[in-house]
Amino acid sequence: MSNNMGNLLKQAQQMQQKMGVLQKELEGREIETSSGGGAVKIKINGKQEIISLKLDKECLDPNDIEGVQELLKIAVNQAIKESQEMVSKAMSKVTGGMNIPGLF
Repeated sequence: MSNNMGNLLKQAQQMQQKMGVLQKELEGREIETSSGGGAVKIKINGKQEIISLKLDKECLDPNDIEGVQELLKIAVNQAIKESQEMVSKAMSKVTGGMNIPGLF
């Protein structure tokens, strides 16, 4: 039985090492998303950090602040969602599809 426990611990350590490498890799991965037909563009990485945010001059109407805010909200939410999906897919390769709470 202790041999099985040793193998399990070894597998857990290997998985932990693979996840550490993957986390570093995901920091460098970027996704670009947009809203308003490209009026708002956002680049985000695998840590859900916004790298860049670009606004088209045409969408900056001072008389329609709510519209600009809505475009920003849509773009940010989409970028976060796509980044989370990217991380989830990458993590499932390391964990073999197991859902391990608290990994990311």
